[in-house]
Amino acid sequence: MEEQDIRPDAVVHTHPSPPHRNAAGDPDQLVVNTIRTLAIDAVEAAGSGHPGTPMALAPVAYALWSRFLKHDPSDPGWSDRDRFVLSAGHASMLLYAMLHLSGYDLPLDELKRFRQWGSRCPGHPERGVTPGVEVTTGPLGQGFANAVGLSIAERMLAARFNRPGHDVVDHYTHAICSDGDLMEGISAEAASLAGSLHLGKLVVLYDDNHITIEGSTELAFCEQVGKRFEAYGWQVLKITDANDLSEVSLAIEEGRAEPSRPSLIIVQSVIGFGAPTKQGTAAAHGSPLGAEEARGAKQNLGWPYTEPFTVPEEIEAFRRSSLDAGRTRHADWEERFAAYEKGFPDLAAEFRRTISGELPADWGRSLPSFEVGTQVATRSASGKVLNAIASEVPELVGGSADLAPSTDTYLEGFADVSCGDFSGRNFHFGVREHAMGSMMNGIIAHGGLRPYGGTFFVFSDYMRPSIRMAALMGLPVVFVFTHDSIGLGEDGPTHQPVEHLAALRAIPNLLVIRPADANETAQAWRVALDRRESPTALILTRQKLPVLPEPLDDAVSRGAYVIADGKDVVLVATGSEVHLALSARRLLADGGVSARVVSMPCWELFESQLSAYRDQVLPPGVPRLGVEAARSFGWCTWVDDVVSLDRFGASAPAETLFGEFGFTPENVAQRARRLLADRGGS
Repeated sequence: MEEQDIRPDAVVHTHPSPPHRNAAGDPDQLVVNTIRTLAIDAVEAAGSGHPGTPMALAPVAYALWSRFLKHDPSDPGWSDRDRFVLSAGHASMLLYAMLHLSGYDLPLDELKRFRQWGSRCPGHPERGVTPGVEVTTGPLGQGFANAVGLSIAERMLAARFNRPGHDVVDHYTHAICSDGDLMEGISAEAASLAGSLHLGKLVVLYDDNHITIEGSTELAFCEQVGKRFEAYGWQVLKITDANDLSEVSLAIEEGRAEPSRPSLIIVQSVIGFGAPTKQGTAAAHGSPLGAEEARGAKQNLGWPYTEPFTVPEEIEAFRRSSLDAGRTRHADWEERFAAYEKGFPDLAAEFRRTISGELPADWGRSLPSFEVGTQVATRSASGKVLNAIASEVPELVGGSADLAPSTDTYLEGFADVSCGDFSGRNFHFGVREHAMGSMMNGIIAHGGLRPYGGTFFVFSDYMRPSIRMAALMGLPVVFVFTHDSIGLGEDGPTHQPVEHLAALRAIPNLLVIRPADANETAQAWRVALDRRESPTALILTRQKLPVLPEPLDDAVSRGAYVIADGKDVVLVATGSEVHLALSARRLLADGGVSARVVSMPCWELFESQLSAYRDQVLPPGVPRLGVEAARSFGWCTWVDDVVSLDRFGASAPAETLFGEFGFTPENVAQRARRLLADRGGS
């Protein structure tokens, strides 16, 4: 018989029925089994969910939360808490049970309404819905990369605020991830950068249970995970039995003790531990166990209670100890912060301000104004804005996916963040667009920093899941996208965004701003940084554009405004095409047609205005022609017709491309006349 070809760090599970684990007299095991049975009951009650991983990892979560995690259930927002991320978000009942039993404001009734309308226990953990949930997880790999961002933020804030004898920022980031997380490419991007940065305060527990929805991971995942992470520069540890609290605790302790490398702890577990026929199989992954299997699992675990959602009275001692320990740690930190505040009052005030998310007073006074008639690419204008406001907004940090010279996202006069030195403000994400987006989400979710990250607009495809998660979480990240159209020219259709504006505009709670010139760009940055509950995507040109007169202070924040007035037809444009519309207006005037030109940098902001303002800008009954070098998708909301690009671009100089694809004053004027003729106008 041939020898099985399995990865060396794998364990072949035979899955015998577990011995009865009677919790009587063992307070640790009582909590562990309470976590398991709450997960079983919640999934059964909902009729959907993932019971297997909570049943397997209950001892691991309990050991981490009860013996290591620095947190205060009575104040989940305490700034120096350890951060915990359940990257395997499908196992959400593991986290909800842990939060409930630890004393967070998550009553048992909420667990009973798991996955139901209005419950604080949604199917996957959601930031802002459940106290104690740091980031929204579920799309695999996202939480892993978020955890790297959280750890980066801790290191950057420690470098900025800590002083000898005063470590006011000193905490760990822990995460639990799954096989699926580590199959996703985003986790490879993030793990590579975490190793390069020597993030010693990052400890990830990897649930190596060898099961995915389709069956054994051996179907598609035979790599040596431990060796891969060692190659990234991580410390790799192993837990051979997830049920052994001593072994689990020793591994976590060793991971936390490593100062210069992130740690991956490979946890060998049995999915659905205790289930008579489903443990160790895909059947325990994403479906209720069923009434008979649930009863059998509880019997195997030595669970004596027949009522669902039973939390034994003895658990109250654990809840009290968790609350008391949290309050004590928090009070100790407050005492130390008071001493810090006495010695460094200005730093302490700055720390409180940045953690609260408040921007410095009058920061906008440093926004530059650009001279009318000069030629400035909006990417260059953005770079000038960043450097003008950097000193006024010290929490502003960022970089690009290896494109800083092209995206103009480098802060001059400030150091780079590097291995062992997190005091800088320029971050090199490397060619890792997807992880860049998700790590920025983690950085801003931590609190205390305002991150931005840049790349070419076409590569927003690579990071769209991270952009969506930022919008879902309401995180005010700034995504800087340059080279916004066929205007980038000879690089060709592989690098020319066409459908990307429509794709980003389709994401709820995301502002997509495409400024027409340098002065609009400055206002766009004001809008982006003033946002508190949504991300912003700035869409910027490679090519130079004439600088227009500075708009009124609130023009960009209202989404659209009139640049040049007229009564017969309205030309509505964004970005570089605003200039095209202005040229077409002059041609129309020569033929006796009075055209209004509206710059519409942000659909979302305009849509949020009162109807009176929208009608003032786009008068009802007046024919409207849109102009945008991108897909026409969505323009029907605002206009009657649109000059657009509903095909891929081509490789040629920008001027040639704009001409060949009909983005000329003559064609726009002709289309406007045709629209008027169709409407019976002049």
